[in-house]
Amino acid sequence: MRLLSLIVALSILVSGCGEATQAATDRVSLDRSTRFENDAPSILVYKTPTCGCCNGWVDHLREAGFEVDARNVSDQSLYALKKEVGITVEMSSCHTALVGGYVVEGHVPADQIKRLLSEKPEIAGITVPGMPIGSPGMEGPGARPYAAYSFDHSGQLKVFAEIDPR
Repeated sequence: MRLLSLIVALSILVSGCGEATQAATDRVSLDRSTRFENDAPSILVYKTPTCGCCNGWVDHLREAGFEVDARNVSDQSLYALKKEVGITVEMSSCHTALVGGYVVEGHVPADQIKRLLSEKPEIAGITVPGMPIGSPGMEGPGARPYAAYSFDHSGQLKVFAEIDPR
């Protein structure tokens, strides 16, 4: 069962973002602190080096005022990070970010991250599972509504926001 979960997670990343090279491996740090320089939250993003949609999401964050530290890591390092911070296969997407003591998984819109940091709920983080068309970094024709979910340290999911990019 674990092997099947790993295969599913791997296929999600590789299908949407391409494969990372082993040379791009960077040591994953779980520093969850948030710096505020000019009132811009700092967000640490872990992604594979060949992922265009991840780069699009990073651009979206910068345009929204976030200071972004985007680190290219290997698939193996990314999976290890996801496991360490409690991301399950059902929650998974192509990149994982840390900000203000929270985990942000996938193509979560910047306004929802700002809401998270403002409200400071007692959760582990938020996620937009998969790679929904119309989410930041996944713009294009055929956009459909999708949800962002909050999750606690036991992996319990609840709807955090309903998003309609149309």
